[in-house]
Amino acid sequence: MCRLFTNIQHVVLIREKSLKYNGLFDELVLILLNAFKSPQRLTEAVKENYLRRRQVSPARVGAILLSFLFCVTAPMVLMANPKYAAMVMDARSGEILHSENANKRLHPASLTKMMTLYVVFQAVENGEISLDKKVKISRHAASEPPSKLGLRSGQKVRLRYLIRAAAVKSANDAATALGEAIEGSEAAFARRMNRTAKAMGMNRTTFKNAHGLTESGHLSTARDMTILGRHLFYDFPDYYNLFARKTTSAGSTKVRNTNRRFLSHYRGADGIKTGYTRAAGYNLVASANRNGERIITTVFGGRSTTTRNAQVAKLMDLGFKKAPRNVEIQKPKPPSYTAIARASQEKSISKSLRPKIRPENNENGILIATSEYRSDILSALKQAQITDKLVEQTSELYTNISYNPEPKPTYKIETVDYPRTISRLTSSGQKDWGIDIGTYPNRFTADKILIKTALSEMIALEGSLRKVVKNKYGFRATFLGLSESKAGQACERLRNRNISCDIISPG
Repeated sequence: MCRLFTNIQHVVLIREKSLKYNGLFDELVLILLNAFKSPQRLTEAVKENYLRRRQVSPARVGAILLSFLFCVTAPMVLMANPKYAAMVMDARSGEILHSENANKRLHPASLTKMMTLYVVFQAVENGEISLDKKVKISRHAASEPPSKLGLRSGQKVRLRYLIRAAAVKSANDAATALGEAIEGSEAAFARRMNRTAKAMGMNRTTFKNAHGLTESGHLSTARDMTILGRHLFYDFPDYYNLFARKTTSAGSTKVRNTNRRFLSHYRGADGIKTGYTRAAGYNLVASANRNGERIITTVFGGRSTTTRNAQVAKLMDLGFKKAPRNVEIQKPKPPSYTAIARASQEKSISKSLRPKIRPENNENGILIATSEYRSDILSALKQAQITDKLVEQTSELYTNISYNPEPKPTYKIETVDYPRTISRLTSSGQKDWGIDIGTYPNRFTADKILIKTALSEMIALEGSLRKVVKNKYGFRATFLGLSESKAGQACERLRNRNISCDIISPG
């Protein structure tokens, strides 16, 4: 009884302090009366007030209901976020641990730079460009909006510093300069990015630029960006540490990591990339390692850096909770560099210049091979106890070499007057096919690989012409002048020996 009286006194006191609510508090008294079903236990003052206000008008009831609905539904409306998507993956196996709107095409913002950097790393590793190459900054690159390094048109910057600026500071001008250095233009580089994405299985991604600023059709998904983050970690472990640096030098400028808050506050975090535009919201692909367990989490559409990081941390915790302790590591298969890089090259050689003939250097008309290859050729021929013809071509001349198993003091080398091209060989028994065994950083390496390959496959490459073709990717090593069946047979034999080989068709 005392407890009931105390509660009623408290209710009356609150009511007296809440007159500004214009009588709505009396409805609470009505609820109390119905709950206790004992109006006689209330004080007379409360009874009288209840009786006076027990008739509630319909307008007041409507106002109460509308206020209630607004209070309940408004937060739900605010929480609805059409930009949000998330994915959590066990990096070791590729198993999906959590997914929400993961296939929805959204604006990736600067997550785009992960692909920009992937393509650059691939080009560097394959000798296409050097880390120490000084890249001349174009007017287009210098004019990119922030975030930027502040590069000037005409300025020359080493490639390694552009990489750091793009990876750590997320500099748009550095990203554009990287694309132009690799492919000559940002548009051509974007096409190469798309080829790489397709080869990785990023089937719902389309890139239009190297930096990620909003552009029509420039879209990706949480799933695709998670796949890309996993490839960066496994395909380029020597470069991945860039994404963990909280600060680094970009030449004359020191830059700070846009992801330093998450790196500092989440245990085990070691990368990789943030992104923000007004259209995208706050994006993040993050990776963390705890006791050998690696989780990659992607979030699109965060409302702020703080809320995004909190959501990523929450999903990371979920990932570590769901991930099994011991899992066999299944690394993703890297995309083929040869297929991607060659797509922007010419598919055939339309013109082949006539080589200069070397002067004869003895009375018998015997030509001596280039001095730097002579010892290699002679020693290899002496070891190969088979009768066959070998086609040799240095950077200036195609030559046919014949070997007689009977010991002779010299090897006869006859010059070929004109080199043959892929598209002009139909008059020679349909020998208009060829094979490509790779692109190399310099002519010396390409020539040497051709010689070693020719010596190891004399039968398969009989009658072919060795040629090194210079292009913007390096020096392409090819054997030309084969029939279709010979080209197929040669490539099959080389692939069986783990030597890269692609057939060049006529055209």
